[in-house]
Amino acid sequence: MEERSYERVPQTRTFVVTSGQAPERIDRFITHAVMRATRNKVQEAIAAGAVLVNGRPTRANYKVRPGDSIEITIMRPPPIELIPQDIPLDIAYEDEDVLVVNKPAGMVTHPGYGNRDGTLVNAVLHHVGGGLPNLPDTREFDDEAADDTAEAGDDEGDMDEDGAGARPGIVHRLDKDTSGLMVVAKNVESQAFLARQFAERTARREYWAIAWGMFDADEGEIEGNLARDTRDRKKFAVTQRGGKYALTRYHVMERYAFATLLRLRLATGRTHQIRVHCAHIGHPLFGDATYGGRAVVYPGPGGKHRQHIANLLKIMERQALHAKTLGFVHPRTREWLEFDSELPGDMRKLIGELRGGAA
Repeated sequence: MEERSYERVPQTRTFVVTSGQAPERIDRFITHAVMRATRNKVQEAIAAGAVLVNGRPTRANYKVRPGDSIEITIMRPPPIELIPQDIPLDIAYEDEDVLVVNKPAGMVTHPGYGNRDGTLVNAVLHHVGGGLPNLPDTREFDDEAADDTAEAGDDEGDMDEDGAGARPGIVHRLDKDTSGLMVVAKNVESQAFLARQFAERTARREYWAIAWGMFDADEGEIEGNLARDTRDRKKFAVTQRGGKYALTRYHVMERYAFATLLRLRLATGRTHQIRVHCAHIGHPLFGDATYGGRAVVYPGPGGKHRQHIANLLKIMERQALHAKTLGFVHPRTREWLEFDSELPGDMRKLIGELRGGAA
């Protein structure tokens, strides 16, 4: 798809430091106060004269005081336009209220500053031939929720809003490189009804994944609060302090020489939850570049083993994760609907090769 260029436009934000604020360096203060800001970006803005305190340029080591008026000028991309695009969809089910699709790996769920078009939303807009409902952001309702901008390796979200208004019809998301079933709402009533199910965890979603290593138990739970990684803000990590509670349940489907096929259910839905939890216990998902799944996690004897793994990683150029099963109560009929999807070709081929190495 042809890449478009967008001219950035200035936008100014002004806020007053509240009473009771302890003295704090202004670069740290703004980093904490402004959504998606990073300290490097804030320091660059201060050096460029884009941050004023009480109408005057400041320095990064200035310590804010109650009553200070801080003005920040940010060069932002223009607003995201929702453009219908003729992109093929793998449709599992459709009626006047809902659309169930099997999202391929590589497709972003909704537009953002790093992915303005070519997304599932663009494809659905073309398919339905009209508008879609757009309720407030539902990211807290997502299982294995996607941070699509971060997944694309894009840094444009820093000190910007992330296109929260560009999610029509979406009630849950998948990472760009996670394949599988998703439901899209076609009217406001359906979106609200479905959103409640995902919020209350009454919708059923089951994932299949291939993880590095051998699991001793046939089933178990992985528990640990998740928060952004302090060393890399595009990643998440299990944290001992703060974060959001997360619980993943797994069942072993098949064991191979150095990998395991898992079926997973989530008791909570946090960004990258399955990927982070599996990596945390030493079993990153096969092929997951972000969380250590493209290294030789479980080495074997000799160069043949490494070459074998290199060949397998060529088959699996993404994380081996697929949203296989989806179930929910229909918003109009109140009937339970459940759908199952085949594993995509790359995962099927990988499993075939792993089975050849003995289980």
